[in-house]
Amino acid sequence: MADSVIEIDCDRQRLDLAFVHSFLVRAHWSKGIPFATMLRAIEHSLPFGLYKDGKQIGFARVVTDHATFAYLADVFVIEGERGKGYGKRLVEAVLAHPAVQGLRRWMLVTRDAEHLYRPFAFTDPRQTHKVLERLNFTSYESDAQTAA
Repeated sequence: MADSVIEIDCDRQRLDLAFVHSFLVRAHWSKGIPFATMLRAIEHSLPFGLYKDGKQIGFARVVTDHATFAYLADVFVIEGERGKGYGKRLVEAVLAHPAVQGLRRWMLVTRDAEHLYRPFAFTDPRQTHKVLERLNFTSYESDAQTAA
């Protein structure tokens, strides 16, 4: 059997948006995300599709000002393809992309995938900094009503 062809690119036209949404709508970090909200997030980000033999098996996106800061978000590889190094290859491609070179700070939030990011020099925040957040648990509800 021939080796699979793995491709990673930022071609928005190639993204299988239904596939991405079907994963994100169930993911613990974006549970219930309306399709329109996901589209807006991708539109305002640098998206990466991960493909095996032409079929999308993963996704990631970078929210960035292209000068000083990037936030790595929505990184996933579908369940049947995990444990094969594809997530590592996806993160490598993201960090190597020309549009995000020379940034001062990268951030991400993970509940259970520190092992994926630590080899790429992601560390706990410096002790002198506080990470703050402002949550709006009804935002997906209002976006779903707007889209209806």
